[in-house]
Amino acid sequence: MSFVRPEAASALYRWRETLVGGSVTAFGVWSALSTHGIMTWIGWGLTMAGLVLVAAGIQRARFRISGQGPGMVRITEGQITYFGPLTGGAVALSELRQIQLDPTGKPAHWVLSQAGQTDLAIPLTSDGADGLFDVFASLPGMRTEFMLAQMKRSDGAAIVIWERAQHQTPKLVSR
Repeated sequence: MSFVRPEAASALYRWRETLVGGSVTAFGVWSALSTHGIMTWIGWGLTMAGLVLVAAGIQRARFRISGQGPGMVRITEGQITYFGPLTGGAVALSELRQIQLDPTGKPAHWVLSQAGQTDLAIPLTSDGADGLFDVFASLPGMRTEFMLAQMKRSDGAAIVIWERAQHQTPKLVSR
């Protein structure tokens, strides 16, 4: 039995990093202002760390799309795998050439391209799709704010979010 409405629990879960960062910031400010000596400096350090958590949490919360979309995403040892009800596949991060956001699908889809393979379309609302934020953010030259702004679009054609330059060497991410 739960005393919290499912909608409220979902909102709290979506913004969890931001809430933790706010708590750390508040504790840091309180500690910095109510203590002396080295504890004051530790308080200011906690305040800075909390602010960083708040900023990162806001980006992550903006990336998360509520809803239970089709399929699920798994990220393991440099590979993104999508298991969908009708399609599926895997893309090696080292072979990833382009990421597009296609808002025309219902729901919108990430389209991951690699040379010699069929494009992999992953609904933004798939189970585990929020883990793609870390993978996408680690790509060289990824513009995170541009990506987040494009996720709000609901019209228009697919847009390229990221493309690997010819001289870029791949970087494996383990999750």
